[in-house]
This record gives sequence, structure tokens and C-alpha cells, in this order.
Amino acid sequence: MEKIKVLIADDHRVVREGLAAILKTKEDIQVVGEAQDGLEAIEKARALLPDVILMDVSMPRMGGVEATRQIKREFPHIGIVALTMYEEQQYIFDLVRAGATGYLLKDSDSSQIVAAIRAIYRGESLIHPSVASKILAEFSLMAQKKGKKPSWVEHDLTEREITVLRLVADGKTNKEIANTLDLSEKTVKNHVRNIFHKLQVYDRTQAAILAIRKGLIELEPRPEVRTSSSPVKKPHV
Repeated sequence: MEKIKVLIADDHRVVREGLAAILKTKEDIQVVGEAQDGLEAIEKARALLPDVILMDVSMPRMGGVEATRQIKREFPHIGIVALTMYEEQQYIFDLVRAGATGYLLKDSDSSQIVAAIRAIYRGESLIHPSVASKILAEFSLMAQKKGKKPSWVEHDLTEREITVLRLVADGKTNKEIANTLDLSEKTVKNHVRNIFHKLQVYDRTQAAILAIRKGLIELEPRPEVRTSSSPVKKPHV
């Protein structure tokens, strides 16, 4: 079985060891290394070439946002899941702009973290709907402040790909898109891959944001999603 190589970057040793203990129980995941700050995460990424990195945001010497930016610049294929206690929008926007493919809070349970790693490895992105709605709302607000709609750009997306892209931006999974359009998941996956190639992006969040900013798609306004806050919990060792 081909294993998903994971690098854990967090400045708290107990968090790194707890995450590693959880992931080592999964047959399809291999923890290839740990890093205690952003600079070490970059060095380990170069040396170990992981498939996925669990990246803490607040770390000494270099934080997760800048480390994510540099790693994605050198290795765009590496998926990065931001794992943090912060819910402030500014961290979310910075992480997305830096190239994070997923965003989870530290009170996420182990099954969510494992699911995120597997989803990122499959080429998907994993951002909680309440977080995704904040991202899309921010870009919509930015467009409103400019007082004009995004300018249309030339593209070679097919009508079907535009439809798929609209559903991607709405937070739908490949399975949900397949059910909506009466297609196979394999066909949807091929459409998504083609969209990434044509838009020159690496994940679903980047594709959605680019599509909205450039006027490729428009989303209907939706009510704000409210979620109950939970205390921050460390992974159990």
C-alpha cells in the first residue's frame, strides 16, 4: 500500500507527539518527520518531500503562514493543512493566500484530521463550511468596496467545467457534484483536474477564489453560518 507521507510542524512537543501517535495507527499514513518552527518545516519539506504537512500558525523564528508561502512556492504539489486555535478571519485569509489547502481548528477530533490528510492527498481541499463562507464573503466585500464587478477574463473552460466550478466554489465534494449533475465521481474528478490546469491553480479553494475575483462565476448571497465555539483541546497522546 502506498502511504501518505506526513510532516508535522508545531512548536509544542506534546501536540507533535499526540498527532504522530494518532497518525501512526493508520495503515495508509506514514509520519516522516516533525518540525518545531517554520524554518525547520521548510528544511524538512526539502529533505523529506512529504505529501501533506500539518502546519501550526503561531511558531517561533518563522510562523506557519510564511512557511506555507515558501514551501508552496518551491513545492506546489505539497498539500498543507493549517492546524490552529485561531478563528480570526485575518489568519484564514493569510493562510489561503499563502497556499494552505486545508484549515482545521485544534479542537478538531482525530477523525477530522485524518480525513483532511486523505482529502488533501487526493487533490481536494478541506475547509470547514463556516470558514469557507468567511473567505468568500471577504472577497465579495472587497469587490463591493471597489464599486464594480470583477472584470471578465478570457478562458477556455467548457460550459460543463463552469458548472462544476460553480459547485466547487459552493463547497460541494466530488461525490455531491456527481450526484447533482448525474455524473460519475471519476468524470467529476477529471473535470476538476482540467479546471485546475486551465486556471493554473492547485486546489479547490484557490480555484473558487480566482473564479469569483475574475468574474468567471457569481455565487448567490447566503446567510452567515453560525457555529458554536468550543474550547481548544490538545490531541491525546
